[in-house]
Amino acid sequence: MRKIVIFILTILIIGACTSIDCPVQNKVGTVYGLKKANGTTDTLKVDTLDITSKRADGTDTILLNKATGITAYDMYISYTQPEDVFYYTLRDTLGHIYQDTVYVKKENYPHFESVDCQAAYFHKLTDVRTTHHIIDSIVIKHSTVNYETNHEHFYIYFKARY
Repeated sequence: MRKIVIFILTILIIGACTSIDCPVQNKVGTVYGLKKANGTTDTLKVDTLDITSKRADGTDTILLNKATGITAYDMYISYTQPEDVFYYTLRDTLGHIYQDTVYVKKENYPHFESVDCQAAYFHKLTDVRTTHHIIDSIVIKHSTVNYETNHEHFYIYFKARY
């Protein structure tokens, strides 16, 4: 009888364990594709791009540092802020510095995998605007932001620099 009780307790304990694996990286991010005016892929050949933002506590944070030769880049967004503000600085080889600001509005939705996992936030992009100093335009291509980063969420069109 004792062996049966131990067996049943063992089965109950094993059955109580969850089989859901929490995502190791539960941050969600956006992908920005660089485009030319004609819709083809743009490349920052020799220009250098920096992107910064302010955290909720007011301190600056670097999101993209001295990127060059890129056609796209990934960037995290805030968990719960309704609007994120990004400061772009583009430097060319002639020493010109161009600055622009991008405002991304979004709706935030908590996402739960399991009670054992920390909540993540998924987003729906609702609006994007820029100050148009070096960025000609920016458009939302895919508005749903979740764990998938295999498609571009934004197309960003820089003004002609050469």
